[in-house]
Amino acid sequence: MTTAPEVEVLIPTRNRPTELATTLAGLAAQDFPDFAVTVSDQSDAVAVGDQSGAVAVGDQSDATPGYATPASTGMIRVLRHHGHEVRAGTHLPPRGIAEHRDHLLRTARGRFVLFLDDDVWLEPDTIARMYRAITEWRCGFVGCAVQGLSYLDDHRPAELAPFETWPGAPEPEYVRPGTPEWRRWTLHNAANPTHLAEQLGPRDGDLVGYKVAWVGGCVLYDREKLMATGGFGFWRQLPRAHSGEDVLAQVRLMARYGGAGILPSGAIHLESPTTLRDRDVEAYDVVPPDFWNRAPAGH
Repeated sequence: MTTAPEVEVLIPTRNRPTELATTLAGLAAQDFPDFAVTVSDQSDAVAVGDQSGAVAVGDQSDATPGYATPASTGMIRVLRHHGHEVRAGTHLPPRGIAEHRDHLLRTARGRFVLFLDDDVWLEPDTIARMYRAITEWRCGFVGCAVQGLSYLDDHRPAELAPFETWPGAPEPEYVRPGTPEWRRWTLHNAANPTHLAEQLGPRDGDLVGYKVAWVGGCVLYDREKLMATGGFGFWRQLPRAHSGEDVLAQVRLMARYGGAGILPSGAIHLESPTTLRDRDVEAYDVVPPDFWNRAPAGH
């Protein structure tokens, strides 16, 4: 990458070739000009060649990377034709999703990094709106909670009760298990983000920031601020099989710099089965107690 992009989209992926192609298609249609894409694959090994023409990054192996399928290859060509640099490679052996995110963050150069799950399609203005929000508010992160549109008729008013907008830029706040703020996690279940946006009504381009416990699936971070609070370096304190690693990174960022969800979201969850086989261990349940009392000065 010769010139650092303003936004770098980081996609950890595993065994999701169809979903990854859909995710890349959403990126290829974005109306934000200055972003690059890095795909890091941990798919199971099935001998097939890489057809992508992407710039290789990371540890190569005989795994079948999702980005090597014809559909993903086509989207990579579109992205590159539009001037977006694409890097793709494998990162093996798997050491858990937190380590995978740590690897991606360490290779990133963008001023902002968008961690995007490999089963999320973005509406064309999503990155532009997220960029506008984080540069105006100067907080640690902004997130577009993923929406499960199969739940459009499943209204859950009780789960929307913790909703509260930020009156201005997000401020630092202490969010931990057992606090009232933690109850906001229900805001992002099913199609709740869609229903929240509908309740707010048309906003004529205004950004609506709201208070969160955390956001999964589509989160734009200020890279320097994320690294200043330790990034995902805590992966060494976790068992290999875990989930909830993004929660830990975000609560540290919120404590020092603040963070927010934004509406409308623009991030659509494809609702594919998870490829994290063992989700019994939540990262925030197993980190040492002092994790909640400190944030490293550097990464």
